[in-house]
Amino acid sequence: MTTSKIKDKLNDYIGKEVLIKCDLGRNKYEEYNAVIDNLYNHVFTVKLYDNYIKSFSYIDVITKTVKIEF
Repeated sequence: MTTSKIKDKLNDYIGKEVLIKCDLGRNKYEEYNAVIDNLYNHVFTVKLYDNYIKSFSYIDVITKTVKIEF
């Protein structure tokens, strides 16, 4: 999978809710129910329900550090 394919797929889900799972290492994980906010050249941002914005890189999705469920 390439960054352009990930970007194209995420573009279809801008403004829609997704589940994001992050691997923090050492058996630590975080899950977010969020809405995809914006796509940029190397990162994408999501808005959490408390209006907090987090950003993730497309490389994190390729290396499966971040998993997105639509």
